[in-house]
Amino acid sequence: MTVVSDVITAVLLPTGAVFCLLGALGLLRFPDIISRLHAAAKAQTLGLMFILVGTAVQLPLRYAPVLLLVVLFQLLTAPITSQIVGRTAYRVQALDRGALFRDELADRLARDGTPVDAQPPYEDADQ
Repeated sequence: MTVVSDVITAVLLPTGAVFCLLGALGLLRFPDIISRLHAAAKAQTLGLMFILVGTAVQLPLRYAPVLLLVVLFQLLTAPITSQIVGRTAYRVQALDRGALFRDELADRLARDGTPVDAQPPYEDADQ
């Protein structure tokens, strides 16, 4: 049984590390906020899950609930954080709205009475 668990761990840990590395490179290399959010939310979450599962295979069973809670916390917080950052970037006009295929948020904000075009564009504090 230890050979099987060692092989599973030997596959999962480097795979998780590669996903985390690719997510970090995506944060550095992608040109806009939406692409960077995708790299942060998807690759980092998947990488962390691979690492935690690879670790859980090697640990005693009593630690599995703690690792499961970490995975659930990550799965719940990463998408919510990405949505909040994306909406904030949209509202302060820090992204190219012309590059969006479909702009559903503009219609919703207009229905709510807070259109984005009515707000002044984002300016740096030092200008």
